[in-house]
Amino acid sequence: MSTTSETGEQPAARAAAASQGLLFGDDLTEQDAATGYRGPTACRAAGITYRQLDYWARTGLVEPTVRPANGSGTHRLYSFRDILVLKVVKRLLDTGVSLQQIRTAVSHLRERGVDDLAQITLMSDGASVYECTSADEVIDLVQGGQGVFGIAVGRVWREVEGSLAELPTERLGDEESASTPTDELAARRRARSAG
Repeated sequence: MSTTSETGEQPAARAAAASQGLLFGDDLTEQDAATGYRGPTACRAAGITYRQLDYWARTGLVEPTVRPANGSGTHRLYSFRDILVLKVVKRLLDTGVSLQQIRTAVSHLRERGVDDLAQITLMSDGASVYECTSADEVIDLVQGGQGVFGIAVGRVWREVEGSLAELPTERLGDEESASTPTDELAARRRARSAG
């Protein structure tokens, strides 16, 4: 991932972005780290297929951070941040950015906390992805002819937040209750395997 500011200038740019709020909106709500979303919910919120989700998890592009899959029958749980990154990946793919460039961008995004993610805008010329942390950096990039489109991560945050508000969640501690049989067939299978 390219960045429009030099390494020594990034803290100043981050401080400026923090003092003026988000590039394209106001403060965002904090997300609970113990709350997770199953695969189908993550797909709906990110606008991707389950096949894409599964492939990206298996190849390490975007892995679930709340609970990974541990064998057959376990459910992956994606955090809010994971779904935010999934939606950003989908947007980059839709605009023609190569999967190799997206992998580089995602590894860079993984190094940031959620608060930092909400304050950046990703710009791309279709070949490279650039990170901007202030409105001035966006303008400089566009004036330099490098930016063709941009993704305001704060805006994507709001979209994901709105989508997830209507979808089911699961708490990390709920895995015991998830393994408890809820129907007669599951209870019989469990009794048979125990006996």
